[in-house]
Amino acid sequence: MQTNFTPAQLADPHVAASEQILRKCVHCGFCTATCPTYITLGNELDSPRGRIYLIKDMLENGRPADAEVVTHIDRCLSCLACVTTCPSGVDYMHLVDHARAHIENTYRRPLIDRLTRAILAAVLPYPGRFRLALHLARLGRPLAKVFKRHQALKPFAAMLALAPRRLPPPTAYATPATHKPAAEKRGRVAILTGCAQKVLDPAINEAAIRLLTRVGVEVVVPKGEACCGSLVHHMGREQQALASAQANVDVWTREIEAGGLDAIIITASGCGTTIKDYGHMLRLDPAYAQKAARVSALARDVTEYLATLDLPAHMPRGLTVAYHSACSMQHGQKITVAPKALLKAAGFTVRDPAEGHLCCGSAGTYNIMQPDIADTLKARKVKNIEATRPDIIATGNIGCITQIASATEIPILHTVQLLDWAYGGEKPEKFKGFVLA
Repeated sequence: MQTNFTPAQLADPHVAASEQILRKCVHCGFCTATCPTYITLGNELDSPRGRIYLIKDMLENGRPADAEVVTHIDRCLSCLACVTTCPSGVDYMHLVDHARAHIENTYRRPLIDRLTRAILAAVLPYPGRFRLALHLARLGRPLAKVFKRHQALKPFAAMLALAPRRLPPPTAYATPATHKPAAEKRGRVAILTGCAQKVLDPAINEAAIRLLTRVGVEVVVPKGEACCGSLVHHMGREQQALASAQANVDVWTREIEAGGLDAIIITASGCGTTIKDYGHMLRLDPAYAQKAARVSALARDVTEYLATLDLPAHMPRGLTVAYHSACSMQHGQKITVAPKALLKAAGFTVRDPAEGHLCCGSAGTYNIMQPDIADTLKARKVKNIEATRPDIIATGNIGCITQIASATEIPILHTVQLLDWAYGGEKPEKFKGFVLA
């Protein structure tokens, strides 16, 4: 794609990076075939190619974002299916990140939109506030039908619909500590506690820590961790996201220097995609660039790390697992083999639902901010999953677990919970009705 940025514009390193990305696009349209919003809405401006045109025009002309640009960028899931599909290597992820930051800095949203986003940014990244908000959601649930009738209030209806009716109690596994290996030590890792997952399903990290220590890995839950920053990063709140990244880089750097780390384990693939990008996010910060690059290089999804440990194989269990590959896993981190290989080796029969490349509609806060599109994608995803007739669904992201569970009776668990169970751990609460041979 030909660009016409001025030298003064290109002096801004963010604009210069986006200009290089834009120049790679050849208008081929391959991205439209795998873009969930284009497939759902049929609007060229709701495809990656269409959004690229809008972003180019906005940045090249040095103008503030307008309502049209904001509408179509807001509809982007950041699922990154287009990145997987693109034959030209267009780095759409960083381009749309720049566009969102530009929107946040130059566009004044309607009041209710500003309020919704402010609430999400002030609550979701903070476990204590998030837990309180979910308890309060019980009182607001009767208002959901009223909110749903007004377009501007639909995000509040979505929040209430997604809020679980029962919360698990806090877990001791989230407390800063060092969990010693039960077998001969073969590694030392830190594990991200997270924010939303810590509240919604702390059993995920419990399972990961139990399994890792059982196979000889020392697991550190560091003190001082913050949210990974992905939730606000994808809302264009760049300074808040960078502050979270810096805090975590400091925490993990202390652990690296204190006792060494073989990996930083992440059990939420949405967080993993962002942490692996810390090196890029902080590349212009002289105090953090090198440290952030080191942290990103150590970041591993839990299945990515477990695949290096050569866990023993088991005979078939007679249980069928539909594996839902989260977008942040398959498109963001390019991890497509390890989770299914681990499940198969643990004795499960694994099935791939049709259209596995399409997003379930969760995408961070997308199912709150764009509930109509998210519900359409969720229905499509659940239909394809249920067609495989599984006993259980496995995935690697808490957002997907929450989204899919709201539309099916089939139990859905994190992949590591099934692996922990198969290798001697406790049977997951959601799966008490099945017998493991």
